[in-house]
Amino acid sequence: MNLKTLKLTLKSDRPVKEAAAKLRGFFTTRFNEYALLHQHVEVDKLLYKYPRIQYKILEGTAFVLGIEEGAEVLKEVYDKYDEIQLGKNVYTIVERGITLKEEEFGISTEIISYEFITPWIALSQANYQRYLESKREDRRELLRRTLIGNILSASKGLDYVVLEEIKLEIGRLRLRKCELKGTSFIGFLGRFMVNFVIPDSMGLGKSVSRGFGTVRRVIDRAS
Repeated sequence: MNLKTLKLTLKSDRPVKEAAAKLRGFFTTRFNEYALLHQHVEVDKLLYKYPRIQYKILEGTAFVLGIEEGAEVLKEVYDKYDEIQLGKNVYTIVERGITLKEEEFGISTEIISYEFITPWIALSQANYQRYLESKREDRRELLRRTLIGNILSASKGLDYVVLEEIKLEIGRLRLRKCELKGTSFIGFLGRFMVNFVIPDSMGLGKSVSRGFGTVRRVIDRAS
């Protein structure tokens, strides 16, 4: 299937140091009337589906990804502010970059390599304890099955029916400590290979709306 995506890059007068959750907080407070920006349909009632809008801080630059309906929302609000306030810091927007595309999503006939460019939160605290107590081969299999589950979950949330087996292998991953809503988690950075097309900058795993689990296709420079 094809997904409509809008990628909004907000270059500021200096590098952004805050976490992506602060960027999400800015948009949800400034444009509270748009449910897709904050994943709530009523007060304290969450909208449980794959996030159509995902906030990220990539190399000091604020970045927002809109998918399907989320792309339409970003079209409406992308230029209605000249600065962003993240916590106590205010950043002046000096340049906006917008890329609107139709991108493929789904089972592929070839194996594609990806890398996580923000930490992938694969495990709950309970599963992390199980991970620590497992042998190396069992750890890899746990992560492999979890990542397949993440892809299936995203597919369901985007109304894509997976009719073929997802073939996935985990490459070398490295641990990264991260914090989510005041709770410490272990995330993973590294590569994986799968017979599935995933648009660059989409997130997999837990809390993708706050910038975790962002993927990017790995280009083979030798080819």
